[in-house]
Amino acid sequence: MSSRVSPSHHARIEGFTPADLQEVLDEHARYWGERDLRPLHLRALVHEFPSTCLLARTERGVGGYVIGFVTPAGVGYVHLIATRDDLRGTGLGRMLYDAFARAAHREGARTLKAITSVGNHGSVEFHRRIGFSANVVGDYDGPDRPMVVFQKDLTM
Repeated sequence: MSSRVSPSHHARIEGFTPADLQEVLDEHARYWGERDLRPLHLRALVHEFPSTCLLARTERGVGGYVIGFVTPAGVGYVHLIATRDDLRGTGLGRMLYDAFARAAHREGARTLKAITSVGNHGSVEFHRRIGFSANVVGDYDGPDRPMVVFQKDLTM
């Protein structure tokens, strides 16, 4: 019997609080493996964008989260999205993106956007599977630092 859970039955989406952020940072490797992305977990985003910073709570704690916001130009920007290592492949990432899309739309977003490093093939494939276009943009993150830019029209 698998230890994975079906997110549609065992996870609930709720607001991401500063206390939740501390829990995520304490368990950082469960979400990000060897990559240290703790500096990107900006507490100010959780404080200032409570309607678009969301998490999926399971009976075993925070299963995944999305930290994002809506720009003045109507772009729902996903700054970070992660699922815990034992919940990957369960649909939880899609569930979080869907919840973010609904929240961003309520805040006036017309498109969604996210970025990742060129070598992050798992992220590129995930975003393509859920309907994003993926384009490499040279110098996006500074000179000689290309990034993959994901975009998706938000039609609700």
